[in-house]
Amino acid sequence: MDDKVLLTINGAVATLTLNRPDTLNAIDFATIDRLHDLLDFIEADDALRAVILTGAGERAFSAGADIHDFSGAVFAGPETALREFVRRGQRLTSRLEAFPKPIIAAVNGLAFGGGCEVTEAVPLAIASDRATFAKSEIRLGFAPPYGGTQRLPRLIGRKRALAMLLTGDPIDARTARDIGLVNEVVPHERLMDAARALAAKLTARSPLAVAACLASVTRGLNLSIDEGLAVEASQFARMAATEDIREGITAFIEKRPAVFTGR
Repeated sequence: MDDKVLLTINGAVATLTLNRPDTLNAIDFATIDRLHDLLDFIEADDALRAVILTGAGERAFSAGADIHDFSGAVFAGPETALREFVRRGQRLTSRLEAFPKPIIAAVNGLAFGGGCEVTEAVPLAIASDRATFAKSEIRLGFAPPYGGTQRLPRLIGRKRALAMLLTGDPIDARTARDIGLVNEVVPHERLMDAARALAAKLTARSPLAVAACLASVTRGLNLSIDEGLAVEASQFARMAATEDIREGITAFIEKRPAVFTGR
């Protein structure tokens, strides 16, 4: 099980690699559990400040949920399907969305079904020019259960999302960028370099300020503007007494680079 997701660490950046290339990195229950364990480890390590999530091999980021793995839970009836399949997957995408350190999806190939839902959930995504995206669940006779019916319309708009959800037709990487599903498209051979360069920018910032930005956007996105402003204010109040905010302001006044410690 441990080999289904690989962890590598380079300085302040942790890279998680979905490692089931023979199944196009399909996400089975063991993969979900392993991702939770590794996210726990990364969150607890203050030296790790950013995460890159990618897939093994040349063909796929992730083809989505492992059909062979989840079919038994679905066939066992609604209660088991909800408990073992739907809620398990929703917990993962919610964890990725609310993670206090930035996660960058480096989408190296197809991202179908649950693979697309993971891309929707993480805060940042860079795609290879070979990447394709699809909401393929409709072809299996069900609606996306890992948050795809909720996050995708919020990201790309109702009509675009419904076109993907109802047809299951794939879109290419540049279309995904143009509609807001990913941030950037790069040549395939430059994908990991681009993800690492973005991660390096983020790790140079105050980890407290980064976490505050992530929390403010994630928590405030679906609130009224007044409620969202209250979330933003509460995050600033938490920062006001920190060493990092004093360092950032002092460095600006002194015209020197800031050195943030996360305190």
